[in-house]
Amino acid sequence: MPDQNREIQQLAAEFENCRKTLLALGDENRQHMILEMMRMEQCGGVRVGAITQKTNLSRPAVSHHIQILKDAGLLKMRREGTKHYYLATSKNYFLMVWVRDFVLTKVLEIPEYFVYCGVFKTNC
Repeated sequence: MPDQNREIQQLAAEFENCRKTLLALGDENRQHMILEMMRMEQCGGVRVGAITQKTNLSRPAVSHHIQILKDAGLLKMRREGTKHYYLATSKNYFLMVWVRDFVLTKVLEIPEYFVYCGVFKTNC
């Protein structure tokens, strides 16, 4: 039981460290923006105007969402004169790969794992 408690505490600490990222990805508009930026296939980054056109969000809304994604470490900015280009960070890429792999391989195991560890108390 002590090993299980330590494992749960470590999981809680890791989850706490991921909160900014999870909050940033929890919004449908930001998810849509990231997907559209990926579909544009612009290795050098995408300007706010292009994101606005693809997402049908206002320019201020896109700027707001970009700031949240930047604060979470999922986007970075590249400056070229007075132009700003936004691109996904490697954290974003690896996170997307991890989520895909996790959903494809582990999602059905989660309830049993948490019930086994006593996180969810059930009357089974």
